[in-house]
Amino acid sequence: MAASENMQLKPRVLENRFVRLEPMGEAHREDLRAACASDPQTWQDLYVYSMLGEAFDGAWARTQESVVAGTGIAFAVMAEGRCMGMTTFSNIQPANKVVEIGGTYYHPSLRGGAVNPAAKRLLLTDAFAAGARRVEFRVDAINARSRAAVLKLGAKQDGILRQDRVTWNGRIRDTVIFSILADEWPAVRDRLDARLAQFA
Repeated sequence: MAASENMQLKPRVLENRFVRLEPMGEAHREDLRAACASDPQTWQDLYVYSMLGEAFDGAWARTQESVVAGTGIAFAVMAEGRCMGMTTFSNIQPANKVVEIGGTYYHPSLRGGAVNPAAKRLLLTDAFAAGARRVEFRVDAINARSRAAVLKLGAKQDGILRQDRVTWNGRIRDTVIFSILADEWPAVRDRLDARLAQFA
């Protein structure tokens, strides 16, 4: 892609042998609601927003609004024949060729296996194929599990935004920023493929 061309991310199905990511739609809503309800403590402790109980519909609406505005693309994480979580492209900046992968939640039964690295492999492939120069990850500083997972991908820690956000339950959050650059992607891709081969 020429330097003058903008990054061009579009909603589409992304799939490999471990996971299927579908553009989020109304058909996924109730299964996602149930998946979110399966782990209330994680929403209480680690997320800026809540998707529990009556908060779910407002969070769902905001996610769909970002899709309409072109600043986000939400994906349903499909496993066992239904939506078992979500992940997103957010803060899409076509001219800067920057995008964030975030808003990720998995049903507890999917954690620790192939789904997360497989989903990240799909999203990163799509982002860099679309012309991304930089892919970002923003993680709550207290979320040791997610910080370790992002480093395991091969992302680099750029820094910490101190007192960056107020979470839905009033906690003040420090945000750790990580990134993968386009010229780093081939090595990250090979590392991910080696990890996924262990699940084959």
